[in-house]
Amino acid sequence: MSSLVRAASVIRAGTRLLRNGTQQVGIRRAGGGVHIEAQYRQYPQLTKSQKFQAELLSGFMWFWILWHFWHDPDAVLGHFPWPDASQWTDEELGIPPEEE
Repeated sequence: MSSLVRAASVIRAGTRLLRNGTQQVGIRRAGGGVHIEAQYRQYPQLTKSQKFQAELLSGFMWFWILWHFWHDPDAVLGHFPWPDASQWTDEELGIPPEEE
């Protein structure tokens, strides 16, 4: 049965091609809305809504960073005590001996 359906669809497509001659391809447009033209070496034109959303998102980002830095500084600074550099020897610092 399925081979019969396939054969019928092939015959239908063939008769359409013979009836119309060449097949015409329609023009497709993406979305059909207004598109902003690209401008060479100019800043993009932003709407007030886009500016507001950008400010809101960046404000939330900085709030998130500073909140977590204040409440969990070990995540950034590390989970160990800072070493006292005054107790390091010259050899540990890579300083050659004074005799040379």
